[in-house]
Amino acid sequence: MIERNATNVGSVILAAGSSSRMGRPKQTLEFQGMSLLRRATLAALDARCRPVVVVTGAHAELSRRELDQLDVHEAFNPDWETGIGSSVRAGIERLLSIDADVAGAVLLLCDQPHVTSDVVSSLLAAHHTTAKPVIASAYGESFGVPALFSRTLFTELTQLTGSSGAKEIIKRHAAEAHFLPFPDGEVDVDTPDDFSCLTVK
Repeated sequence: MIERNATNVGSVILAAGSSSRMGRPKQTLEFQGMSLLRRATLAALDARCRPVVVVTGAHAELSRRELDQLDVHEAFNPDWETGIGSSVRAGIERLLSIDADVAGAVLLLCDQPHVTSDVVSSLLAAHHTTAKPVIASAYGESFGVPALFSRTLFTELTQLTGSSGAKEIIKRHAAEAHFLPFPDGEVDVDTPDDFSCLTVK
C-alpha cells in the first residue's frame, strides 16, 4: 500500500548527470554531514511525498549507496548523456508506473543544498490551497525547481528533449503558475569553487 500525503503528490529527484564541471560525483559530496543526494531525497520523504523516484545515470552505483535503506524507487536513465530532458521523462514514467493515480510531482535536483523538507512542504501546501498546475520557486531574477507540477502537465514533461528541463514548462505556463520565494534556490553546486563557497559559510 502506498503511503500518501494529503495531496497525493510524488517526487522525482534528478541525479543522473556526470558532474563533469565538478570533476567528481556531486551526488556524493557531503554538506552538513550528509551527501547532497541523500539530503534532497530526505527533503522529499520528510515532506511526505510518495512515491519518491530518484533518476540515476552516470554514477548509478554510487547513488544507490547514498540511498541505502531509504523508501525510494530508482529510475535508471541509460540516455542520461542526451541531457536533462531524458531524465525528467524517465522519472515521470517511473512515478506513473508505481502509482497510476498520483496527482502531481515535485521535481528536485540533487545539487541545491538548501532545499529542505520545509521548502517541499511549502510547495505542497500551495498546491493544495491554490490548485495551480505549477508551483515553482522564485529566486534572484529567475525561477525554477524545486517545483511542483500537476498531473495535467506530465505529458509535457515527458516530451522534453536534450538540455531542456522543467524550467521550459514553467515558462510555458507562467501565467497560470504560483511562485514561492526561495532565495537560497540560487545556490547550486556545479564546480569545485561552488562547493568551496558552500562549505566555508
